[in-house]
Amino acid sequence: MAQRFHPQDGCNQCTPRRGFLTGLLAAGAAAVLPSCATSSKDAPLPSVAKRSLVDVHHHVWAPAFLKELETRKLAEPPARNWSLNKTLDDMAQAGVTYSITSPTTPAASFGDAATMRAMARVSNEYGAQLARDYPSQFGFFATLPMLDVDGALAEIAYSVDVLKANGIAMLTSYDGKWLGDKAFAPIMDEINRRKLVVYTHPSNPKCCGNLQEGVPGSTIEFATDTTRTITSLLFSGTATRCKDIKFIFSHAGGTMPFLVERLTMLPKLNANFGKILPSDQVLPTLRSFYYDTAQASHPGALLSLLNLVDVSQVVFGTDFPYRTSLDHVKGLMAMGFSMNDLTAIESRNAQRLLGRA
Repeated sequence: MAQRFHPQDGCNQCTPRRGFLTGLLAAGAAAVLPSCATSSKDAPLPSVAKRSLVDVHHHVWAPAFLKELETRKLAEPPARNWSLNKTLDDMAQAGVTYSITSPTTPAASFGDAATMRAMARVSNEYGAQLARDYPSQFGFFATLPMLDVDGALAEIAYSVDVLKANGIAMLTSYDGKWLGDKAFAPIMDEINRRKLVVYTHPSNPKCCGNLQEGVPGSTIEFATDTTRTITSLLFSGTATRCKDIKFIFSHAGGTMPFLVERLTMLPKLNANFGKILPSDQVLPTLRSFYYDTAQASHPGALLSLLNLVDVSQVVFGTDFPYRTSLDHVKGLMAMGFSMNDLTAIESRNAQRLLGRA
């Protein structure tokens, strides 16, 4: 059974849990949490400048990849305004000493097969070059042309064996297919054979674009698409079959922690799903995954996630340049973690996951 997070642990002056949650809803996290920012058994938290964090969710754009996005009118302002100097400055301000880079949506999922292969390759070559130029500061997750299975398998081999990628980066869905879809089974099986880390980033699903005028997909659909792909992995049998893949889900698992009871009920409501993953195996499977803090370093997301999984399954992510690293450091420091748990989230869990411990 996973250990549950209690913000008041080790802090004798903190409100009891029921009162804490009531107060949180009534007064907001800023008024409730900072007073318990350290455990009475721990030394004071180090200043931001002295921290040493590992960021698993940090975006960069290869020049050739960005040029193709701009040509197709797919480049967002953060991509057009990004630079390596901005990345390095952001890391330094927050005490991030190592970032695993990846592009974000649409990744290598547009154009014909040749274009997708080319975009994956230039992105991976760029990530690898950053890692060679700054070996103590950067690693990278390799991007795949997921809609081209042969191309994806070739890119896994090249990126892992030649470029020495830290793992694989995937979107949560491609052309209306989530990661448990049978079309992706050969890719998942190869990644499982190699026992790789798979970091996932949400995308705008094919089903749900422009549902509300003026509301971008990142506001609602990203978090929901993460839940869709987790559900797909569970009830396609992929998560059970590919137990050696170490999945990271962005943004504290999207809406999954809020919908977890519905997921545990699904095998009881649908006998076919129950044959694939019995109800009593849903929670253990979810607790075996990792979840990052990108745009989720606040009580609304973390209290729900940490009531489901152990602190050991949470890794630090920033979503730079869509948010700053400092935003997330401050958010985590305000949560009331003990020094041991804070260090686990900020660096130790990722180091263990990536084999850098």
